[in-house]
Amino acid sequence: MHELVCVGCGPGDPELLTVKAVKAIQSAEVIACPTAKEGKPSIALSVVESLIGNPEIVNLVFPMVKDKDTLESTWEKNTQILADKVLEGKKVVYLTVGDPYLYSTWIYLHRELQEKFPQIKISVIPGIVSMFTFASKVGISLAEGAETMAVIPSCYDLSRVKETAKNCDTMIFLKDGRYFDQVIKLLKESGFSDDSIFAIGQDLGTTNEIVRKMRLGDVNESTLTTKYFSIMVVKRA
Repeated sequence: MHELVCVGCGPGDPELLTVKAVKAIQSAEVIACPTAKEGKPSIALSVVESLIGNPEIVNLVFPMVKDKDTLESTWEKNTQILADKVLEGKKVVYLTVGDPYLYSTWIYLHRELQEKFPQIKISVIPGIVSMFTFASKVGISLAEGAETMAVIPSCYDLSRVKETAKNCDTMIFLKDGRYFDQVIKLLKESGFSDDSIFAIGQDLGTTNEIVRKMRLGDVNESTLTTKYFSIMVVKRA
């Protein structure tokens, strides 16, 4: 049976790849990876570049748009490209940042593959996600005892975020630092006191990594980040 392996590459540090992930990557004849636009380097590929020899690299473009028709046609096109490589009998690995089943491009490809290419066997190797890496760096528990936790992938609908914040002890914001300034105000309105734990980071696992931890009441504009690949954690006092 033809087989495709999806590998979670973790937060960006190649030393945080699992042993199983490294073995799969190094044995691959074809490595496929997502990128936001044609000609733009793949972040997932950059994590593993020091580990690979000379496999065929296939960049699959996933445009950063919300249009449903565009997204669905992109998933169909990229699934076909991926399946064609697998059906040639090659050892194919698909890379994704973090974990394949948490806000990943792989989720959409997997659905398409299951529906249209049932003859392809799929194996998935999980990866360490940024929020756990971040928690270990700043030394905070994301949740303990009966505490509840929410993971927010983006802050486009602030009213929904506000309702979630009212009922959670820890709020974890992934991906989009452009909205963090608005979120700080919202959290205070939702009952997070100035003594709440605040931590923020960007470019985790890279040479440009920035990590900060303080009280929510001490946060100002210079504390925040506007970078897309950012993370912010706020925990009630």
